[in-house]
Amino acid sequence: MLHVLYLVHDVSDPAVRRRIIMLKAGGAQVTLAGFRRSAGPIAEVEGLHPIDLGATRDGRFAQRLAAVTKAAVSIGSKLGSMPRPDLIIARNLEMLALARRAKSAFQATVPIVYECLDIHRLMLRDDFLGKAMRGAERYLARDVKLLVTSSPAFIANYFMPFGQIAAPVELLENKYFEPAAVSLNDRTAAEPVAQPWRIGWFGALRCRRSLELLAEFSRRLEGRFEIILRGRPALSEFPDFHGFVESEPWLSFGGPYRNPEDMATIYREVHFSWAIDFFEQGLNSEWLLPNRLYEGCRFGAVPISMGHTETGRFLDQQGIGVLLPQATPEALEAALGGLEEHSFGKLRARVLARNPRIWSHDRSDCRALVEKLRGLAVAPGSYAAEALA
Repeated sequence: MLHVLYLVHDVSDPAVRRRIIMLKAGGAQVTLAGFRRSAGPIAEVEGLHPIDLGATRDGRFAQRLAAVTKAAVSIGSKLGSMPRPDLIIARNLEMLALARRAKSAFQATVPIVYECLDIHRLMLRDDFLGKAMRGAERYLARDVKLLVTSSPAFIANYFMPFGQIAAPVELLENKYFEPAAVSLNDRTAAEPVAQPWRIGWFGALRCRRSLELLAEFSRRLEGRFEIILRGRPALSEFPDFHGFVESEPWLSFGGPYRNPEDMATIYREVHFSWAIDFFEQGLNSEWLLPNRLYEGCRFGAVPISMGHTETGRFLDQQGIGVLLPQATPEALEAALGGLEEHSFGKLRARVLARNPRIWSHDRSDCRALVEKLRGLAVAPGSYAAEALA
């Protein structure tokens, strides 16, 4: 069985749990190690007991750098009791630095995979700091065996033009995980909930502009549209997230949820899925293909996106969704203000007509991923290959 050491920036991140589920479903054994955003260590993630590398703070670059430096000194002893892995996956740049230290601690040629699912704005600056960050990434990734990323726009707009990574690229989209096989004929979904119309904004809630836009839109429509928020708000990005939501008559926050367990339920409670992010406007936010895009479409929620983004281009190719020309309440009202049952029915029918494989990974995809990783682990010079020799 392939043994993967998974180094992550936040062990409680739901996306980390999703990847662990995929790796285990594909037949891999996983050891999890990483930082946390909580006061105390995380006891368990998907049956695993994480190796705690310390606490970091969201949005605190200097603090995170100090934490990485401290962890680099102690990671050998932290990992000392675990068996040597066949492969290390480093999620994000800071963990790539620690992956190299871990590799040295194991005193074996353990292949490293670099998983990069967002391009931080610091990496794109044209000043000394930006150039230094890109140089550090090129240096740390100089001999990684595979780059895993989630959007072709990350490759076209960052990795290729800046010449960051020489390794092969695996495009692993942020699809919903189906525990069972996805039937090519499975295009059914529960009947949509009754009006008022509901827009669901689910996942990592970090975009203040989206929150304010949706609030103003709901006020303009005087309750014809309700906004349902679920997930983990980045409180560092909002002056008072909970106070703002409570003060808005047609906004509500339903708290966190479990993925994939709760996805069908929460998306079937809404008519539309908000697939817009202005958190890093013009950069990462325009290049990503977010989880909520795939999850919402899988369960028949009609996606709303900006037309000029990678998400918008993707939806346009599929012939589905509501694409806005501008990020304003007026544009949203022009697109949806006159919505009626029959027009929504057409929008939803187009989403449900798409092949569900577009939106979902199943166990066969998980096995294919693990087999690809296994091929890296048994390549000449790797620890697994040495063990088999």
